Amino acid sequence: MYLSTIDKPKTANWKGLSGNVFALGTVSLITDVSSEMVAAILPLYLVIGLQLSPAAYGLIDGVYTGATTLLRLAGGYLADRTNRRKAVAGFGYGLSAAAKLGLLAAGNSLTALGFVITADRAGKGLRTAPRDALITLSTPSGDLGRAFGVHRAMDGIGAFAGPLVAMAVLAASAQSFDAVFVTSFCIAAFGVLVLALYVRDRPEPVERKEPLKLALLKDPAVRRIVLAASLLGLVTVGDGFVYLLLQKREGLAFGWFPLLAVGTSLVYLLLAAPLGALADRIGRLKVMLGGYVALTAVYLLLHGPLGGWPLLVTVVLLYGVFYAATDGVLMALAGPILPERLRTTGIALIQSGQALAYLGSSVLFGLAWQFWSPEAATRTAAVAVVLALITTAALLGRRRS
Repeated sequence: MYLSTIDKPKTANWKGLSGNVFALGTVSLITDVSSEMVAAILPLYLVIGLQLSPAAYGLIDGVYTGATTLLRLAGGYLADRTNRRKAVAGFGYGLSAAAKLGLLAAGNSLTALGFVITADRAGKGLRTAPRDALITLSTPSGDLGRAFGVHRAMDGIGAFAGPLVAMAVLAASAQSFDAVFVTSFCIAAFGVLVLALYVRDRPEPVERKEPLKLALLKDPAVRRIVLAASLLGLVTVGDGFVYLLLQKREGLAFGWFPLLAVGTSLVYLLLAAPLGALADRIGRLKVMLGGYVALTAVYLLLHGPLGGWPLLVTVVLLYGVFYAATDGVLMALAGPILPERLRTTGIALIQSGQALAYLGSSVLFGLAWQFWSPEAATRTAAVAVVLALITTAALLGRRRS
């Protein structure tokens, strides 16, 4: 294992969690402040500012995530092959930080903006699997739900603070977006520094008796969880669509738009750790499926009888519950299934399946919104989530979680 805190639990930090979990959580917190400063207003900027159609926005939103699939796999494989998970994660964080400066030069060019955001997402694709593998390898199996819950809660603090910091910077700089981009870069660079100083990794490669091979899918349990994760990704609509539909229905002023993401992040950071601990106690699969039940309710409420501030509060609350019950819990569910030697590659494989599925989801939802109607699109999405829940329960219910 990576840290002495695993071999000697008595030296571990909060209730058995290692220092690596908190160090990685701090890096994610700082990085999310930087990322969410930009991301909170991006959907509104593209659809309202640049007048993109829902279908075009869906294509861009999906491609930005799906295009990083190969990088996720490459990053996971490279991290396992070299046994330098921290170095691979650090490169990903650094690439995302550098992309913030690229926003200064992008201006109103959709092509340049797309290139910069793709570079940022590429950095995320490279870093996510090594980071999550470090968490699993720094935590006893029985505490993985709690470890990921704590990490995701710290990550959620950054997502909560990011839009607020952006609004403060805009207010202090006479609405200068360049000031937001420069501040975002400085914060991201600080996150890379924290990673370099405080996250621990193995100092030398592990000797292997045979070549490292990508043979994970030969394991039926791994195949089932990759399939389930991909299926759930296919029925998950992007945040931007949810917030745009709320803004469109309620006529929400543009200045208040970023606060939808802030509210979701607040619920997420408050519930991620408790739901992670609950998952360890009652079963990770149960908690994860409960999160997707909350997502189904979100889709139905977007065009349901509820309106006004009760609708906004309820949707934000349920959306935060969805993320808190699924994001880290899925990785905690997958961790014990994956062999330690291929842990990063396995996590990357799961995340890549989700990313490709998300590409399809965004494109299909954008087309359904444009050529059917927003109501038909969201109700179809709700039905799809229910079907995916039934299939996932059948796939993963064969093993205790």
